[in-house]
Amino acid sequence: MSKLIEHSNPEVTKHGALDMQVCVPYFWSDEQVKQFAEAEYPCGTQNGWHIRRTGDPALLGLPERVECEGRPDFVHIMLDA
Repeated sequence: MSKLIEHSNPEVTKHGALDMQVCVPYFWSDEQVKQFAEAEYPCGTQNGWHIRRTGDPALLGLPERVECEGRPDFVHIMLDA
């Protein structure tokens, strides 16, 4: 059973040295997603954060935007440095 989360703010749900996962409103543009990621955890590389795209082997067959189970109208997106 899914547990609904009551807040509506975007958040970083996972963070590693070279990747992160964010949970953001589904309607956010790619640029908004990258700006949020950079504000939360500055990448530190010349190219900054970039969204892991559908077809990337690291997504294991999942799409680049995955519906959040606990927050309606939010999606999970993976980014890489």
